[in-house]
Amino acid sequence: MRIGLLTEGGYPYVSGEAGLWCDRLVRGLGQHEFDVYALTRSERQEARGWVPLPPQVSRVRTASLWDAEDDGVVYGRRARRRFAEHYGELAATLSATVPGQVPGAAGTVSRADSEAAPDQSALEADRFANALYGLAELARDEGGLPRALRSETAVRALERACRAPGAHRLAREARVPDLLTVAARLERALRPLSLDWYEDDGLGAVDLCHAASGGTAALPGLLARHFCEVPLLVTEYGVRLRAHYLTDPDSSPSIRALLAAFHGRLAAETYRRAALITPGNAHARRWQERCGADRAKLRTVHPGMDATPFAEAGESPECADPRTLVWVGRVEPAKDLVSLLHAFAEIRKEEPGARLRIVGGPADPEGAAYLAHCKGLAAQLFPDEADGPHAVGSNPVSFEETGGPELPSRADAYASGALVVLSSVVEGFPAGLVEAMFCGRATVSTDVGAVVEAIGGTGLVVPPRNPRALAEACVALLRDPERRARLGAAARARALELFTVEQNVAAFHGIYLDILSRTPARRVVLDETGEPVPFSAPAEGHVPGRWTESTARAAVRGGPGWATDAPVRATVRDPASEKAPAGTAGGPAPDASDMGPPAAVPLTAIDEPSAMASVPVTEGVR
Repeated sequence: MRIGLLTEGGYPYVSGEAGLWCDRLVRGLGQHEFDVYALTRSERQEARGWVPLPPQVSRVRTASLWDAEDDGVVYGRRARRRFAEHYGELAATLSATVPGQVPGAAGTVSRADSEAAPDQSALEADRFANALYGLAELARDEGGLPRALRSETAVRALERACRAPGAHRLAREARVPDLLTVAARLERALRPLSLDWYEDDGLGAVDLCHAASGGTAALPGLLARHFCEVPLLVTEYGVRLRAHYLTDPDSSPSIRALLAAFHGRLAAETYRRAALITPGNAHARRWQERCGADRAKLRTVHPGMDATPFAEAGESPECADPRTLVWVGRVEPAKDLVSLLHAFAEIRKEEPGARLRIVGGPADPEGAAYLAHCKGLAAQLFPDEADGPHAVGSNPVSFEETGGPELPSRADAYASGALVVLSSVVEGFPAGLVEAMFCGRATVSTDVGAVVEAIGGTGLVVPPRNPRALAEACVALLRDPERRARLGAAARARALELFTVEQNVAAFHGIYLDILSRTPARRVVLDETGEPVPFSAPAEGHVPGRWTESTARAAVRGGPGWATDAPVRATVRDPASEKAPAGTAGGPAPDASDMGPPAAVPLTAIDEPSAMASVPVTEGVR
């Protein structure tokens, strides 16, 4: 089948774990054909280029979310009126949303009155959807929206919605700079509405849209479903609404409230329209349910990771230094290395020979400043220790990065210690922890995100921001090598069973077939004369290969009008009726001109004869 893979800030560009997951998925599903539709976040990302693409990727189309180009589209009076109407409706749904309560759940109201009707949430969701698709149809008719979304009309519509009776308090408190910021953010988030991807030669030609994340990445999938009836699959390892709550803390409460309302509304609409939703862990699943996702559509699929680089370390756990603790990851405040350093000070009191290796580097200036702070704290807590007055001192805490002669890879970093520590206060799916499990290492982690789900009972878990509890758990395992070995072996077995690329690829292969089997055929197969072939195309016809006659061709939705008419229903002749005299029981049917049209037989009755078999009924049993 042909899959439209929708990404934002990831594949096919060289960036992050999300891009690696997409690459593994595409390479593992070589029997399918992939069209990649990628949204880019920065000029730096585009400059880094693409990863090598496998042959099953037949097309790549990209669009920028960072470069604000003027589309040059000038609206007429009617188009301006349409835009003001739809944008005003969208802004009204955002200003009426209660912050702290997710749209799609029971807490969303359109008025300040807390005694709203029970179905008010559904009405507001429909109002948001109508405004969103109305803007998309306007962009399709007029050639784009960027100039309109940055216009004074948009800002004034947003201001009217925030000043209207019934708007939430935080929306009413928004000042002009706040409204300008929100309008700019909405313009960037709604930029996919103006793309030319939703035609029959674009996303309309794929069998399934697979969004690699929610939010803006899923918006092209929503529009492909709206315009072309293409089913949508959404995979999320981190919910966008949660990420919004954790980022941009310096914004005013009004900005955060309005943008949170938008992300919540968009998430609720995405979950409502998706054929299936695949969270990567139970933590993301709970967020999706809170955003209004139907539990019947949710199917947890753990991320697939390549276990091959960690096989050697996992098969030889005895090579680790029994006194060394290892932390591996990206240095940033959310990792809470300060608590780890204070915990290690307590560990050194109990185990003077212990060492701590912090392996990783910063990803941005904030991370670089945090790393410098942690190095200064380590120098204060652990002055250089020397064996004598003429010896060079050494610090029990070392800050290192992979790629050098001592630690060529992440696997070597995990293999250097007997115990792997995670001290985060915020975490989604702990990929680094799973890598440590592949290496057969015992772990001590803070109870955040999907940590407990990942390790199960194969490691110790302590509360976040609790250095004393973290130190006690580490000391317990440092003093018990047999327990460390048992936990490490169990962790490796669990990781190989649940978190490998193979299980991830197999799960999505089955999901693709499941969605396609429940999706009506959108193409009408034509023969060499241009006449429709009965029953359209079977499901297996979407699999690459010559399953049909080479002369058959397909008319995609949007082709000739006569090709989109309902196909002629098949009829079944009764052989018994041809043997008996006419006009008697079981006799041949009278002449067709004396009767109405033949009764239609459902397709399922032809494909599955057993469905027409009579079922014996026992009296008294219902």
